[in-house]
Amino acid sequence: MARIVSALSGGVDSAVATARMLDDGHEVMAVHLVLHGAATDVDGARDVARWLGVPFEVWDLRDEFQREVLDGFVAQYAEGMTPNPCAMCNRAIKFGELMRRAVARGFDGLVTGHYARVLRVGDGAVELHRAVDVAKDQSYVLGVLTQECLRRVWLPLGASSKSEVRKEAAERGLPVASKSESMDLCFIPDGDTGGWLRQRLGARSGEIVDEDGEVLGRHDGVYRYTVGQRRGLNLRRPASDGSPRFVVGLDAAAGLVVVGPRSRLEVTGLRGSDAVWTSGVAPGEPLEAMVQVRAHGEEYAAEVVAVEPGGGLEVRLHSPIVGVAPGQMVVVYDGTKVVASARIDRTVRAAEASQM
Repeated sequence: MARIVSALSGGVDSAVATARMLDDGHEVMAVHLVLHGAATDVDGARDVARWLGVPFEVWDLRDEFQREVLDGFVAQYAEGMTPNPCAMCNRAIKFGELMRRAVARGFDGLVTGHYARVLRVGDGAVELHRAVDVAKDQSYVLGVLTQECLRRVWLPLGASSKSEVRKEAAERGLPVASKSESMDLCFIPDGDTGGWLRQRLGARSGEIVDEDGEVLGRHDGVYRYTVGQRRGLNLRRPASDGSPRFVVGLDAAAGLVVVGPRSRLEVTGLRGSDAVWTSGVAPGEPLEAMVQVRAHGEEYAAEVVAVEPGGGLEVRLHSPIVGVAPGQMVVVYDGTKVVASARIDRTVRAAEASQM
């Protein structure tokens, strides 16, 4: 049996995950993370730990969260990108700093309430797979985790549905059994990302232009827009053919939001950096796989190629897809198994495909 730190949020998922680890005979200490100034559910987490009879500690990681997640989140938006803060937090904080502190304290690893599966396949190797409950699957935001990290991770909810977890919590009498879950970013509880960014970046006015450079309107910050956006453009006049316009590009340095027809959102390739190959080894040959470019998004068939040096990858899509923004993650799958992840730095339109 293992000595495990449970990342106890105060919600139903982490509570049931902790209870299952105790059922399996593991020694568990519960830890609640304080990551930012917004309200956290310390009392709820403490109540669960008391109910389960496990030691409980509060770890203050606000400085690390600010440096590793919030600063990067703001900086990437300022550069015209659309980052994924949950993936950033998983890599640097929840499975980064928390893991380092747990191991330093003599624990074998972490258990969390994420919906994904870690399969131990022999010789110490592990695989990260999608959860059985596809609607709750969180393997996309865990795709940033390395083989070395995953070997120390337990995800006991991966084979269960959310309804099964709630039913189990009620049957166990856990004090959070009926608690609702938040769908917003934990550090922006009101959901107003644009307003939150404005407080930190200020008004940065500029022009909204078409692809010929004609000025169609003004904006108060490129960071308030993302590729694929249609609403909130407030353009002075419609397109000549009456078709809707979408954000097709952002130039943060020039302060430009570029709009165009939906057809200009179609991409046939992606280039990503900071790639993580979950097995620990990048393939030497092109890989036929499925890729996902947003949380809970669709899968698309593609050829994936590792790029060395630099730790990047290229994705050559078999059919065009729409609305992919630099800064988002691409996660590569072989069936339900996560193969790799990378941050999207550039999208390649059909006319540019020959350049890849």
